Amino acid sequence: MSHSPIWRTPFLDDRHRALAERLLAWGIPDIGHEPEDFGPPVRTILRALATEGLLDLIIPRDGGPVDLRAICLVREILAYRSGGVADTSFVMQGIGTTAIWMAGGTGDAARYLDSARAGETVAAFALTEPDTGSDVANITTSAIRDGDSYVLSGTKTFISNAGVADHYLVVARTGEGPGAKGLSIFLVDAATPGLTITPQRYVAAHAGGSLALVDVRVPASRLIGTPGGGFKAAMATFDIFRASVGAAALGFGRRALDEALDRTTSRQLFGKRMADMDGVQTQLADMTTALENAGMQVYRAAWAKDTSGERCTREVSMAKMVATEAAQQVVDAAVQLFGGAGVTHGSTVERLYREVRPMRIYEGATEVQKLVIAREMLRARN
Repeated sequence: MSHSPIWRTPFLDDRHRALAERLLAWGIPDIGHEPEDFGPPVRTILRALATEGLLDLIIPRDGGPVDLRAICLVREILAYRSGGVADTSFVMQGIGTTAIWMAGGTGDAARYLDSARAGETVAAFALTEPDTGSDVANITTSAIRDGDSYVLSGTKTFISNAGVADHYLVVARTGEGPGAKGLSIFLVDAATPGLTITPQRYVAAHAGGSLALVDVRVPASRLIGTPGGGFKAAMATFDIFRASVGAAALGFGRRALDEALDRTTSRQLFGKRMADMDGVQTQLADMTTALENAGMQVYRAAWAKDTSGERCTREVSMAKMVATEAAQQVVDAAVQLFGGAGVTHGSTVERLYREVRPMRIYEGATEVQKLVIAREMLRARN
């Protein structure tokens, strides 16, 4: 992996630079880019991440806070070196457990944290529904209290790790108030009766699918946090990990740029190297500038989150938006520089093109991030 100036950014401390160097030297397991069965590669990478102590970064032993700059570095380097399956496996262990440790993570819940941190179990977070993507407040999956249990019914879709996960954090409506005020989070084991999982195929290799919950009964003790606190917990989770989406996008973009550099410095076209053509050089300059600008946004947001201890919603939304848009631009440019080889299935830049595209949608589409940024600015003025 190229040593970019981002490693020397003032937003990183010496411990982060040491972590980056260790990650660059780490022998990441080869889990393949297009597995037919996601279970084995996901579990392989999680065990390896646990052995390296990297899952401790996203499932803190002391109840937080996490080191977001470290998380961003792991995601960027995993995305660059190993691809989307490894990156998603890492981050979903965090997204699928954060609400638990934020709520205290004691008693039975602590066992789930320990097993996920050890890479022994796979976590997932079930929020999105067929008619409620960005509009979280309109979730319709219900959780009705029945004695010492809750009964959950509804449908979730586009759930990462669906079919692989051992447990799901399911966001459901308990009705303490209208809209977002009436949502809660429940810990649901994958083997719970009434839970059916249907795999889904996406543009890129990704473990995921839909969940159908039909009278799924869980003990009241499986409610995470307080009744009606689900929306706040979900948003706090995304506020931690949204900037790291930008970091993973950086990894894809940097890999595409390096592939383009290798291509243009080794290929002859019209009697000279592609890299010696003015048009190619301006393209390469645009690509690296876009990535460096995006990198500064990502690590600035992570620094702000780490050092302030506050939500930093505007900063993380900017980081996610800018970095995913920049990475899409860079990967697309790499495909163009490769020509026909760039759209041949199985080539590295073709895979990167498919892997980077969903990042402008999940955890809040670019259009939603713009609204969040503007509203945060206006709120600060009022």
